[in-house]
Amino acid sequence: MSFVKATVAAIAVAAVSATSAAARDQVHIAGSSTVLPYASIVAEAFGENFDFPTPIVEGGGSGSGRKRLCEGVGLNTTDIANSSSLMKAAQWETCQATVGKVSEVRIGYDGITFSTRLENKGFENLTPAQIYLALSSRSNAKTWADVDPSLPNVAIKAFIPGTKHGTREVFEEKVMLKGCESVGAFASLTNTLGDEDAAEEACFEVRTDGASVDIDGDYTETLASLDANPEGIGVFGLSFLLNNTDKLYAAKINGVMPTTESIASGEYPVSRPLQFYVKHAHVSQVPGMKEYIEFFVSDEIAGPDGPLAAYGLVSDPELAKTQAMVAAIN
Repeated sequence: MSFVKATVAAIAVAAVSATSAAARDQVHIAGSSTVLPYASIVAEAFGENFDFPTPIVEGGGSGSGRKRLCEGVGLNTTDIANSSSLMKAAQWETCQATVGKVSEVRIGYDGITFSTRLENKGFENLTPAQIYLALSSRSNAKTWADVDPSLPNVAIKAFIPGTKHGTREVFEEKVMLKGCESVGAFASLTNTLGDEDAAEEACFEVRTDGASVDIDGDYTETLASLDANPEGIGVFGLSFLLNNTDKLYAAKINGVMPTTESIASGEYPVSRPLQFYVKHAHVSQVPGMKEYIEFFVSDEIAGPDGPLAAYGLVSDPELAKTQAMVAAIN
C-alpha cells in the first residue's frame, strides 16, 4: 500500500513554521534552505500518513542548523540538521564530543546554477575562471565584457549565498577555487603567502565594492534581488530553478547545462550531495523521529519516481546503502 496519500502539488508547500520547543511530541528540524522544501514535502506527507504530529521544519542555513544540532542534548534542542554542505572533520569531533553519536544521512544530489532573469539570456556559458575573475576581491573589472569580450557588456552584479549557507561553501570550493587555480592565481598566492591553506582562503575572498552581494535569506530573496537588478546574475539550487523556469534562465558551466541528468552523471561540474544529520540521543526520546528518518529515505519518497525527484532532487544511486544505515540508527 502506498505511503503517500497526497499529490506532490498538495504537499510541496512552504516550510512548517516553528512552535515552542517544549512541544516534544514533534520532531524538530532546522538548517539548509536548499534542503528545506524537500524536508517540508516529507514532513507534510509524514504527518498525513503516520500517527505522529507533522515535524517542525525551519530554515536558517546549513551552518546554523548544524550549530543548533550540536549545542547539546535535551528536548529544547534540535533533533535533525538539514545541510547542503558536509560537516568538516573538526566539527564532527566537537559535535560528537558534545551530543554523542551523530549520523550523516544523504538524501540525493543537487546542482548550483548561475541564473539570470528569463528575458536576459546573455550568459549562455560561464566558466569558473570567468566567475573568479569577475568576483574575486582582487578584480577591478567593471563589466562582464572586461573579464571576457564574449560575455555581456553589463555591470558585474552577482547575488551569492551568504557565509552561513552550505551553498556558499560549494560555491567557494567548486567555483572560486577552481577558477583561481585555472588562471594561475592559486600558485601565485601560494608562493606569496607561503601556505596552500592561506592561498585557498585568499581565493575564496569576494569583492566588497557592491559587485558581489551576499544573500543571507533563501532563494526567494535572491530572486527578488534579480527583480530589482534585471541585469544581475544569481546563484540558485537546481530545484529552485526547475520550479521557476518562467522567471529564470541558467547559464551552462563549462559548456554543460544544469539538469537532473547532467548532475546524476557527474558531467555538470558544480553539484553537491544533500544530507541531514541525526542526533542519536534523541531517537528514543522523540516520538516518530526514527519513523520520519526511514520514511525520508524510502524508495517511495527519495527514489527516482518519488515526490522529491519530481520537485528537482537528483536521486541517489546508492539509496539502498543509506536505507540500511538508517535502519541501524537507534
